[in-house]
Amino acid sequence: MIVLLGVLVVVVGFATKRNALLVVGVAGIVTGLLGGLSPQEVLAAFGTGFAGSRAVTIFAITLPVIGLLERYGLQEQARRLIARFAKLTTGRFLALYLGMRQIGAAVGLTHVFGHAQTVRPLAVPMAEGAAERKHGRLTEKGREKVRSFSASADNVGLFFGEDVFLAVGSILLITSFVNTTYNTHLEPLHLALWAIPSALCAFAVHGWRLLRLDRYLERELVAANIEPAAEGAGK
Repeated sequence: MIVLLGVLVVVVGFATKRNALLVVGVAGIVTGLLGGLSPQEVLAAFGTGFAGSRAVTIFAITLPVIGLLERYGLQEQARRLIARFAKLTTGRFLALYLGMRQIGAAVGLTHVFGHAQTVRPLAVPMAEGAAERKHGRLTEKGREKVRSFSASADNVGLFFGEDVFLAVGSILLITSFVNTTYNTHLEPLHLALWAIPSALCAFAVHGWRLLRLDRYLERELVAANIEPAAEGAGK
């Protein structure tokens, strides 16, 4: 049971808002040492895990490419593109992105979209451009709100969409565990079908929250315009 103190390290680290990579690393070291591993064995376990998950390091290639594209005007072009669609508000655009993310994940295209390659360089500037076209210059609070909802659209779409795909790791893990432990014959298709109602509910709930974002931005802009006007009248 003492090995579970590594989980406590993770909980405390995230609760105190420490660096996520540092928290997970310290938790791994604590768990390994409490489990009876030597420092050399802990280091070897980290190396083995890193070598076995080389796909995680794809960001090392993705980020420089995205940075180069942004340097040459990717975000500006995204803002100009969204400006052509007068009726596409921030909430509607993010709801559309949510649906595309869910559909893509449901057919196994989990890496087509994502925070590094789509949200930051494309979705965020397009969402901000739609907001600025309708509501004017955004406040810092409103801008952060748009960015957080852009990230949430990607998270929710991926999380609830990928379980509809038959060959996703979580589906295969559940079926193999249940079949081995309980001597049943559970097919991945059964779990995938039951994931569809959850995905639809997630789209309805979060899509409604995204559409409400337009009202929030409108109130935020009105309040931001009233305050300077009141200060000018006072002077």
